[in-house]
Amino acid sequence: MSEILTVACPTCGQAVIWGEISPHRPFCSKRCQLIDLGEWANEEKKIPSQGDSTENDEWSELPEQ
Repeated sequence: MSEILTVACPTCGQAVIWGEISPHRPFCSKRCQLIDLGEWANEEKKIPSQGDSTENDEWSELPEQ
């Protein structure tokens, strides 16, 4: 028999079974999934980047053709 894999919901920390039984995985519910999406949309969460340049700065530095 295989072992049941569980992960912690990134929003509330509740244990979630990693499998088809949990359709919102890694979240425990649609509510937690939407809370996380809202945090990304409000820029409360972000992926760290290298340096201080923004995406627009990088494009403006390209030579014109």
